[in-house]
Amino acid sequence: MNMPLLLFGGLTLFLILRVPIGISLGMASLVVYWVTGERFESFALSYYDGLDKFPFIAVPMFLLAGALMEKGGISRRLISVADCFVGNVRGGLAHVTILACMLFSAISGSGPATTAAVGGIMIPTMLRRNYDRNYSGAVAACGGTLGILIPPSIALIVYGVSADESITRLFVAGFLPGIILGTMLMCCATLMARFKTENEPGDPFSLRRTLRTIWESRWALLAPGVILGGIYGGFVTPTESAVIAVLYGYVIGAFVYRELDWKKTRECLEIAALITGTIAIIWGASLAFGELITIHQVPQMVTGFITSLTESPFFILVLISIFLTFVGMWLNTLAQVIILTPLFLPVIKSVGIDPVHFGIVFVVNCEIGYLTPPLGTSLFVALGIADTTLGAIAKAVLPFIVTMFLCVLLLSYFPNLSLFLPNLFFGR
Repeated sequence: MNMPLLLFGGLTLFLILRVPIGISLGMASLVVYWVTGERFESFALSYYDGLDKFPFIAVPMFLLAGALMEKGGISRRLISVADCFVGNVRGGLAHVTILACMLFSAISGSGPATTAAVGGIMIPTMLRRNYDRNYSGAVAACGGTLGILIPPSIALIVYGVSADESITRLFVAGFLPGIILGTMLMCCATLMARFKTENEPGDPFSLRRTLRTIWESRWALLAPGVILGGIYGGFVTPTESAVIAVLYGYVIGAFVYRELDWKKTRECLEIAALITGTIAIIWGASLAFGELITIHQVPQMVTGFITSLTESPFFILVLISIFLTFVGMWLNTLAQVIILTPLFLPVIKSVGIDPVHFGIVFVVNCEIGYLTPPLGTSLFVALGIADTTLGAIAKAVLPFIVTMFLCVLLLSYFPNLSLFLPNLFFGR
């Protein structure tokens, strides 16, 4: 019997039947274990080994830190700072939203969380300024996707563990592409503002107001430095930095801003625990699934097929990106990373593509998946806040999706955009 066909066919069938992704992975793996006569104890050991990773501790910690900082008032103050710098241009609130998402991404690590934290404040503000409802939701959804590219990124942590790559190196690699993508999204918003007469400039730039806002928001602005400074400086690991981020977020929210009470803290703990449990189920089952993929030589088949079409690193990345864009419509980001990393890693290594560079391109493609129905997690978060319809907001988000795919092509063609900073700090 063709075991790869049985494995992927079983997974596809379970997903069509709307079985949760973690359970689908486990059931498809168990079917193959049963057919091949393997001992089921091997599945349990694989599941355990998948979770027995020290970097995995960073996932719940960064999730908790992001929730604490959002509930504790840090996200609102970051938005105020962004408004001082870019709120005075035409369509400025769109720029404020994207810049605020970039700032909040440096403390959250999650795309939907960034969309909810910034969009929950900015979408109602944009509506009060007579911005189009669908456009407002689209801007928040797109800006929120930066949460999985700009470090600390949960997706990059998962990719680093799956690919056995340095998470610190991946974090450094994601910094410049995150700024590039954020800038491209702001340029797209500028072009779209030309066709929207209601998007008039906000208050003119005031140095006094800007300095006052920066001073009042100093503890919020220090958060990215506290989280990332230790990592980039080599003083702490990403996992240790995640714990520091939780402590910082709690102390500032509870004792400095005094907005974080026990009820909000409990809500943050529930959010982090719920998302971590979901990730753990998927992660554990995916290792057993991945081992079966390796045993039955699926990566070698994929490598042979793709390299038979082209051996150009750029075109291979384009082909993989097209595939990821399609898959992103059906699978959530972490499931994509966990399942597909072992599949594509041999392909990119065979043609000399740096795994760190591939990780950045992979994650940007996953960002597009946050915006494409029927899954489109960030799109649905923004849709709920903007109180609009799926069809209308999906149409409004199309120019931003095109912009993001142009960024994928740019990063694919110029690997140094991802690798310059890691090579500068750590060598080749």
